[in-house]
Amino acid sequence: MKTLQNISKSLSLVLLLIFGAVGIASAQFDRDLQYYTNPDQTGLNQFEAPFETDIEFDGVNVRIGGANTLQFQGISHDNDAGTLPELENNFNLATSNLDLDVGLATGLRMHLRTYLTSQHHTEAYVKSGYMQVDRLDFISEGLLSGLMDKLRIKVGHMELNYGDNHFRRTDNAFAIHNPFVGNYIMDSFTTEVAGEVYYADKGFMAMFGLSNGKLNQSVVAGDIKTHATVYGKVAYDKQMNEGMRFRLSASLLNVSNSPSIYLYSGDRAGSRYYSVMDDGFRSGRFAPSFTPPRGAPAAAGEMTAFMLNPFVKFQGFEFYGVFESTSGKIKDGVDDTRTYNQYGAEALYRFGANEDFYLGARYNLVDAADEDMQIDRFNIGGGWFLTKNVMAKLEYVTQSYDGDDFVGTKYQGGEFDGVMLEAVISF
Repeated sequence: MKTLQNISKSLSLVLLLIFGAVGIASAQFDRDLQYYTNPDQTGLNQFEAPFETDIEFDGVNVRIGGANTLQFQGISHDNDAGTLPELENNFNLATSNLDLDVGLATGLRMHLRTYLTSQHHTEAYVKSGYMQVDRLDFISEGLLSGLMDKLRIKVGHMELNYGDNHFRRTDNAFAIHNPFVGNYIMDSFTTEVAGEVYYADKGFMAMFGLSNGKLNQSVVAGDIKTHATVYGKVAYDKQMNEGMRFRLSASLLNVSNSPSIYLYSGDRAGSRYYSVMDDGFRSGRFAPSFTPPRGAPAAAGEMTAFMLNPFVKFQGFEFYGVFESTSGKIKDGVDDTRTYNQYGAEALYRFGANEDFYLGARYNLVDAADEDMQIDRFNIGGGWFLTKNVMAKLEYVTQSYDGDDFVGTKYQGGEFDGVMLEAVISF
């Protein structure tokens, strides 16, 4: 009898797995979603999700996706003191994402991303999620359709739409839209509870956003009240003719009062250049700080950040630029306003039948208006889309630290350089 029960349970489990797999396969047959950027080669240079769609809603559509990446790192580093640990040529920890995108109704979509493993957290945890509203038909068919042709509402615990860099950055395992292996030195990226309202018409877009200013959510009142973060963006994006596209965007973000400011330290996944300059999981980056260091008495900080991003694509040639200026201070007379600037330029040439190959270079510089410090990085490399979901990248990177502000620190005479090879799967 016990044997029969075990056989029955095993058969039930097998049948459940079979029917479950068939159900998932059926749900995944139609992977097209409204107002959605595909996480593959077809989504390159999309920036904000499209404001128009020709996809009809035909019931709840669950799209299960993800990304996996692995790098071989051959980088060495050094400083004047010779105190940095030796790095060996080897593979980094593979990273993985799980994405759940659901079309819930006409013009109503949910997104959820989970980091399955990352450099900083080897355990799985939810990165962010949001609800995007492009139509109000789920309330009443055709409700405010004229207005919603130009309006979008987005709410959630989500990535803030400040600047355009975050559309081209590597987000843990999601690296297929980044033409290089690493992100920018000042990596503006944070996830907070926020709401954004968009207006888009004939290539022009304006966005206004508010967030609660907290990376880690808590209802426990602290000694210092965190005020809402206010941010916005304007952009003009136009396909000038069959061969040329032009986009220009400007973004502004203001934090008026907060004990912790996360715009440049909100990434909990980690850098792509593992262990360089003995910097921990955010190695190779620079995060301006306008709040007291950990262990010091609490005090409020303030910050205003501005970013300008031009983008031009002419046939196979592609240019992307960055100018960013960030100013802030610890309030109540603790210190004076400090300003940090970031400059970046990428030049790419994509070629092949479907632009499956590319070669390119990126220059990135960070300096300070009130301090003697400079960090500069140069990348040169290329990539190959084996399919629209699989790509390989190869690059050479070099970065150096200069200025009197680094004297007496591990960054004095600091530099690293070497090669990176990265394999990416995204679907």
